Amino acid sequence: MRRILVLCGLLLCLTTYGQHNKDVTVKRIMKLMGTRFEITVIAPNEDIGYINIDEAVSEIKRIEKIISSWDESSETSLINKNAGIKPVKVSSELFGLIERAKKISEITDGAFDISYASMDQIWKFDGTMDRAPSEKAIQRAIAKIGHQKIILDYDQGTVFLSEPGMRIGFGAIGKGYAADRAKELLVSKQVKGGIINASGDLTTWGTKVTGEKWLVGIANPLSKDKVFSWLPVVESSVATSGNYEKYVVLNGTKYSHIIDPRTGYPTSGIHSVSVFAKYAELSDALATAVFIMGKDSGVHLINQIDGVEVVVVDSDNKIHKSSGIMFDNNP
Repeated sequence: MRRILVLCGLLLCLTTYGQHNKDVTVKRIMKLMGTRFEITVIAPNEDIGYINIDEAVSEIKRIEKIISSWDESSETSLINKNAGIKPVKVSSELFGLIERAKKISEITDGAFDISYASMDQIWKFDGTMDRAPSEKAIQRAIAKIGHQKIILDYDQGTVFLSEPGMRIGFGAIGKGYAADRAKELLVSKQVKGGIINASGDLTTWGTKVTGEKWLVGIANPLSKDKVFSWLPVVESSVATSGNYEKYVVLNGTKYSHIIDPRTGYPTSGIHSVSVFAKYAELSDALATAVFIMGKDSGVHLINQIDGVEVVVVDSDNKIHKSSGIMFDNNP
């Protein structure tokens, strides 16, 4: 039996049960980290499968306790509270995540930047905003953004935000990181295969119960429920950024929730970006960066990174892809 799921411009094909194999596919959908998580595992029976899923959920919740900027007691909140005041000693896990995020900021010329979070105070996509923020408010927020202002002390293991009012947030990398860690845990428990799908940021390992590869389908931009091309995702990850889930319309203009941290304004010109890489963390961050950089600069960047590929659907529904993606551009 086969089902097709449409998610964030991707179609994911899952085999729900293998008819000639004692292993079964067990799946659970839940809300974690404020978003929809779907965890699928291959297990000897349903009971073991659900135990495996519970373990993955515990790991994701553990990570959320570290990186959530909404949780007042998290390490991330402590960093934000001490912006411009003093460095904060953090776990090696959070220190490493921030270090990797800064490196992605460098290679994307600041298109990806975890210090964008001050923008959350002026652009709101929860239905409460009825007018665009003023230029002055945007400039004030931009002054608090900049990966160079996130100071890491490797000897002390501290993080310091050098500007008062600065904030960091992991909205563009956290789900991918959590998916990677949940996968890593399940692999260590000898779970044969599965998918961690964090609202379109997904990572896979092993195969379906039938022995077939996990596949994602690039949706035809002119007909979202039709598959344009199937691509295998083998021991790897894919993340999609799109402008169709969270946005606001002000005076007839549609503003995407993906903000360029360098200008303070929502991006335009792209419908969706799907990045394929070994790790969901990297896929997640680069999907956001390419969305902000635009199709030409974004595809050019990805072509220079080994083991990473991208498919971009622009606002005219034209498809652009990196050199390692093999299919015809014309749906």
